[in-house]
Amino acid sequence: MENKINPWKANLTNGLILGLIGIIYSLVVYFLDLSLNKTQGYIFIVVQIGILYYLVKSYRDNFLYGNITFGQAVGAGVIICLYYSVIIAVFTYILYAFIDPDLVGKQLAYTEELLQKRNIPQEAIDVNMRVQKKLLIPEVIAPLSIAGNMFWGVIISMITAIFVRREGNPLLDPVDSNI
Repeated sequence: MENKINPWKANLTNGLILGLIGIIYSLVVYFLDLSLNKTQGYIFIVVQIGILYYLVKSYRDNFLYGNITFGQAVGAGVIICLYYSVIIAVFTYILYAFIDPDLVGKQLAYTEELLQKRNIPQEAIDVNMRVQKKLLIPEVIAPLSIAGNMFWGVIISMITAIFVRREGNPLLDPVDSNI
């Protein structure tokens, strides 16, 4: 009888690793004052793809004897990204509520400047800024970061699963008698 691997327990460490890397990256971006730079976000997506590939591959090799289906790889990636998302949401709340409460003001000023550069009428800018002020509070930003990170996590998990999957040979591998 084969032992069933619990993917939630097996990927907890991987989720913590990705979460810590995310926090370190966020702190570097924050201290270099690049928080409002979109390019750094795209760079981290590429970094996240590479790290997630390595983490799902290590799950495959360490827990699944070198074989993983596309679905299992996507599932492992999503579990890792869920742990990551919760860790980043807690960090985001701490950043916006305690470390730098003025970061919201900086983002609002940046958004208003962008809207003015696009020649949007002032009335529309005022409406947009009222909505932004209601949404840009730590209590809203943190849960929204979970949703956003999970959206990208599913996409990145599907991309990495294409390259990580390795299914065994049904002619050479023993048949599981529990099926």
